[in-house]
Amino acid sequence: MQRTGPLRRVWAPLLVLSSGAPCAPLIAADPIAVIAHRGEHRAHPENTLPAFQAAIDAGATFFELDVRTTSDGRLVLMHDAKVDRTTNGAGAVREMTFDQIRVLDAGVKFSPQFAGTKVPSFEEALDLARGKIGVYVDSKDIAPADLVAALTKAEMLNHVVIYGGYGFLKNVHALSPSLKVMPEAGSAAALERLLADLKPRVVAFDAADFKDDAIAVAKHAAVDIYVDRLGAADNARGWQDAVDRGAAGIQTDRPAELVEFLRTYKSRKQE
Repeated sequence: MQRTGPLRRVWAPLLVLSSGAPCAPLIAADPIAVIAHRGEHRAHPENTLPAFQAAIDAGATFFELDVRTTSDGRLVLMHDAKVDRTTNGAGAVREMTFDQIRVLDAGVKFSPQFAGTKVPSFEEALDLARGKIGVYVDSKDIAPADLVAALTKAEMLNHVVIYGGYGFLKNVHALSPSLKVMPEAGSAAALERLLADLKPRVVAFDAADFKDDAIAVAKHAAVDIYVDRLGAADNARGWQDAVDRGAAGIQTDRPAELVEFLRTYKSRKQE
């Protein structure tokens, strides 16, 4: 999708995700999830283990990652369909083997400091996250069964949210009803249909569909609202607007700054 320290501090926001309580202004018992878009990728190469570790260090609730499948069926992390933009290689992920992708450098284009950084497997990211942070899975090119199998093996079924298309999420839900599938709202009318069919506990919004009528539908259904605040909206003003309109989670390229903003906002609410 364009779309924390101590364990207690990380998992508390996940309780909001599964509580089913209506979205409400931030209070001490109702923390807002901080979602680090592609990890902390302003100072680290995106979708890599260093970016994810930095998101953990920043105090984020989730790091977001993009999962694709290699030609030999392995799950790797790459936002684009091709490796060209972020690595020193070229070609489509779907047409390359895991070993071919593994020899690529996913850091040197970002900075010489990160030369030698590998394209992570999905399993490596889950291992890093376990017990420390939640994972927001953007399912770019992955079979539902492979996703569920990887999460089951990593013992991460209860610590993720799964973003993807309707058909994909429908199949994921059929395989593992306990998983938190997260469809894109789209519009008020589309969201009504999604809520009736998928019965999600959390819904994704971006700049295009974070509209009052769709927000009202989500609030009426008592599902959590996770909204992108990227680009021009990724600042205190945009975060404040998201909080005021009922967001239970905010996806950001500035996780450390958002963590501090929410800490300050929480202090103000308690005064």
